[in-house]
Amino acid sequence: MAARGKHRRTRTSPLTRGIVAVGTGGAALTLPLLGATHASAAEPQSAPAAHSVKQAAQPAKSRTYTVVKGDSLAHIADKYDISGGWKQLYKDNRAAVGDNPKLIHPGLKLKVNTAKADAPKKTATKSSAPAKPAAKPAGGVAQATQASAKTYANNLDGWIRESLDIMAQQGIPGSYDGIYRNVMRESSGNPQAINNWDSNAAAGTPSKGLLQVIDPTFAAYHVPGTSFDPYDPVANITAACNYAADRYGSIDNVNGPY
Repeated sequence: MAARGKHRRTRTSPLTRGIVAVGTGGAALTLPLLGATHASAAEPQSAPAAHSVKQAAQPAKSRTYTVVKGDSLAHIADKYDISGGWKQLYKDNRAAVGDNPKLIHPGLKLKVNTAKADAPKKTATKSSAPAKPAAKPAGGVAQATQASAKTYANNLDGWIRESLDIMAQQGIPGSYDGIYRNVMRESSGNPQAINNWDSNAAAGTPSKGLLQVIDPTFAAYHVPGTSFDPYDPVANITAACNYAADRYGSIDNVNGPY
């Protein structure tokens, strides 16, 4: 890209004397117990009240978390109370995340060793009323939830497709082929690519990312809802396509350095 414009007991109480009531039909016969040391057979054990039963907290579990848009390692570590915070989360997932802990993408699978155990289930009692079904959400909420559940592959194909969906929402023109062709020419599909030798680099603003955008261009054409990290593939693609649309009409019209 050209420099121009880039931007969870049974009581055995000892007794020395005791009284046991034996049923005789309609009356009770009272017998003294002498020398008894334990009332182990004197009274049947009653089950403890259901509400007094406590379940042991479940041990911490390892689970798989799928990254969604807007996530960061710090947010995920705080959400699951991970010992060691985001640094430990990054350490456990470095092979998947790569060298840049700030660069995580929707659809990425992370191993989460959470210190938060699952909440213990409540023991039902006879007096417990059946749970009421959750209220049906309004149509708008349901639609928003469904839309936010869409995931993309954490690779060049997924980045381009997510970018195209964002571009469609923002009215930015461009096609898969146009983006792919320019990405391969500019960075060969490497989101960490940086140009340290051209005139932009000499001016202190090297071109970065999949579509080699300089910082001033990225800032000026950044698309709302995407990351502010110029190395983020989706943010880089959408900002570059926004710039290309403004300057050339569409990224599809770019066939060389721009």
